[in-house]
Amino acid sequence: MDHFSAGYCTNVHAGATLDEMRANLDRHAVAVKERYSPSRPMGVGLWLSAKAAEELLLNHAEGEFGEWLAERGLVPYTMNGFPFGNFHQDIVKYRVYEPTWWQPERLHYTMQLAQILDAILPPGMEGSISTLPIAWGTPCPSREELEQSAAQLRQAAAWLNKLEEETGRLIYACLEPEPGAVFSFADDAVHFFQWQLFGHEDEERLRRHIRICHDICHAAVMFEDQEEVLRKYAAAGMQVGKIQVSAALAMNLDLFEPPAGQARQAAIKQLSQFAEDRYLHQTVVRRDGEDLFYEDLQAALDAERDQERGEWRVHFHVPVYLNEFGRLRATQDEILRGLAAARQHTSCKHYEVETYAWGVLPSDLKQPELAAGIAEELKWFEKQMTNDQAPMTND
Repeated sequence: MDHFSAGYCTNVHAGATLDEMRANLDRHAVAVKERYSPSRPMGVGLWLSAKAAEELLLNHAEGEFGEWLAERGLVPYTMNGFPFGNFHQDIVKYRVYEPTWWQPERLHYTMQLAQILDAILPPGMEGSISTLPIAWGTPCPSREELEQSAAQLRQAAAWLNKLEEETGRLIYACLEPEPGAVFSFADDAVHFFQWQLFGHEDEERLRRHIRICHDICHAAVMFEDQEEVLRKYAAAGMQVGKIQVSAALAMNLDLFEPPAGQARQAAIKQLSQFAEDRYLHQTVVRRDGEDLFYEDLQAALDAERDQERGEWRVHFHVPVYLNEFGRLRATQDEILRGLAAARQHTSCKHYEVETYAWGVLPSDLKQPELAAGIAEELKWFEKQMTNDQAPMTND
């Protein structure tokens, strides 16, 4: 991999309308660029709600929007097509998994994003769209729902293939495994691709246009080995189209010296600050070789109240430049493993720093200005990637 595109995911900014999205890019993304990349273009992973995407296309304004981005030196190499509605409403939780991939609204939204991405990308660039891993995992989807999901992904691949034939633009939709969803583990995704997508006459087209988005935080929460995950995808002939560079929240009670009562109390108190109402913070506690899954952090705190041991992983995206803070830590080491494994086992060109939780972080982890924090993340990430390969490019 000689060159790659990278940037940050703008789903961190509140605003579900087109005007709000533009205002956020003007206010925040331009400020990040001034701090991080003042003399060269900067990649951004765009998030457009379904409402904003619809508005842009109805007004036939996608070309003008592309020019507007170019004037600001922002290169929209990827889109986050996971959140459909308002990602910053008071309570998001399970709503982020709606609509599912067996519902026509999901296909329609994804294809609208592809149409916009084709219009706003500079000539010659590939585009990627990350999307949800079918649905939330409970209740388990029926066979009919999974088959309908596969059918809609086939339609997406056919549409993207036609787009490439007509315009020369390669765009791929990337399913993103997440704790508690239909694809919680890499094996879940591999099984779906092998049994629902591959093995038909359109297999080559599907392999090209339907890919995986590997979120490093998500694999870390599930205690999956980063290299093993990416090796499984490669062995199955599944391409990784996008890697989200993200860190999970971690706590290891097993490291405290006995008697650990006071230290444990302090750690739990600190961890409790991350239990908030907007987003779902899936939590896995590993104890004595067993992994206990909780759908949200507060549920884990309640259930584990009397437990003195265990290693915790929490789906709470914390700034990637953090390592340890107080009694807690970030899974920064998993990012390093994931990036090394990606170089070896994928040809992925799109990397996206995704810390969408800045707005709900405890105050002591926030920076005075959001743009300063995001710029620091990008600088840290670029340092890791340029240690042994060519710099990032948006050509």
